[in-house]
Amino acid sequence: MPRAAIPLRIGNKVLEALPPSAASRAWRLLQRSHLALFRASGGRLGSTLGGAKILFLHHVGRRSGEQRLSPLLYVDDGERLAIIASKGGHPKHPAWFHNLMANPDTEVELGRERRRVHARVAEGEERERIWRKAVSIWPDYEGYQARSRGRLIPVVVLDPRP
Repeated sequence: MPRAAIPLRIGNKVLEALPPSAASRAWRLLQRSHLALFRASGGRLGSTLGGAKILFLHHVGRRSGEQRLSPLLYVDDGERLAIIASKGGHPKHPAWFHNLMANPDTEVELGRERRRVHARVAEGEERERIWRKAVSIWPDYEGYQARSRGRLIPVVVLDPRP
């Protein structure tokens, strides 16, 4: 277990113990704090977790139309990036996944860089290849898949766009 991942695992245990509404508020506060640290440091802090790299995904709420921002682990795949819609093994997809499927053209922040991307779900061999790479970077993904009650966790490819 990467040493930097220990606080995340402790935090996940605390969130799991809270009632759903309190956990949701706590998670939003944690994400805002992470973003504040990331922005205040010019992208130097908060862009990695152990050996895993973090991006900030911009997305639009499919129902609300509100702008959203989510910190997510990512995998480099040549000129593409890939993110895993694990939601920690929850049986439902994360909200950001549904938002991306409704509005796939978006942007991500990587350190000081901002990239325009188009999201799509990887399938077949591409999904398996990226999944194996993601698991090698963040082994907890295997446990998330086991806990997901049969939900195949989507691998989302972020293709560059002009």
